[in-house]
Amino acid sequence: MILGNLSALSEFRLLGFSGISHWHPLLFAVLFSLYLLTLMANTVIVFIINSDNTLGSSMYFFLAQLSCLDICYLSVMIPTILENLVVGTVSISKTRCAMQMFFFLFFGVAECFLLAAMSLDRYFAICHPLHYSIIMSSRVCTSLVAGSYICGTGVGLVHTLTTFSSPLCGSAIDHFFCEIQPLLDLLCGNTFLRETQVIVVAVFAILSPFLLIIYSYICIISTILHMASAESQKKAFSTCSSHLLVVALFYGAAGFMYLRPKYSYCASVDKFLSLSYSVVTPLLNPLIYSLRNKEVKGALKRKWRKTNLMC
Repeated sequence: MILGNLSALSEFRLLGFSGISHWHPLLFAVLFSLYLLTLMANTVIVFIINSDNTLGSSMYFFLAQLSCLDICYLSVMIPTILENLVVGTVSISKTRCAMQMFFFLFFGVAECFLLAAMSLDRYFAICHPLHYSIIMSSRVCTSLVAGSYICGTGVGLVHTLTTFSSPLCGSAIDHFFCEIQPLLDLLCGNTFLRETQVIVVAVFAILSPFLLIIYSYICIISTILHMASAESQKKAFSTCSSHLLVVALFYGAAGFMYLRPKYSYCASVDKFLSLSYSVVTPLLNPLIYSLRNKEVKGALKRKWRKTNLMC
């Protein structure tokens, strides 16, 4: 009877940062400011790329898609985190919790594969420059983005359906949003199969695109080192460095989060990791690409001058 009642739970309690309630006002101010800054920065990137004809290559098409993903990815969890910091423990319906998990996984996995698509774009641009415009046509780019969303949908559905169709033995989630790892702690009985499923899916969603990125950059670096001109080498490296930095930030935290066994989890460490790749990375992405990219900076300056002339 108890098990039946727990399995039929209609809502959960998100404990959030309950252990450091005295820091809630400061955390709210910091996260709310970062959220607004991230929305503004990514929106500017999307606007500049779509409104400037000089940024019409596939690289900037992918960058605009990345900014859109970051906006959506961050908006899935930040409202719940801010609510938690204001009211303390948040009650969240089972339906809302399931939707939050699905969209978090959907946008996160889509970003993994989009970063892999961006590495392919750099591979063809540097290793096969004469055929680049033919290979990376608008149709191919659109297909790669669509494939990223399809992979995100598949992973999100698998985890969400299997998690919320399993019997649950608790309602308190020691996290600030509905994520896989803390929900595993609520499953009844032996969770070995579910833990194995998480790792297997993580290998597909995180490791496989990461290996593709590594292979692409091995080929890219090999090609760059064989370039005769030092100036050409410098230019080639500069077009890849921003993407590599974003990959390191995103995959570093996400890989450590999901590619390890359950017994090594620590709630406080997991919360910090979740904040790093779900809040900090979406803010750093537009800053990395805009500050390190001459074309984007040039487009921003042109738009700024045009706006001043109109005023």
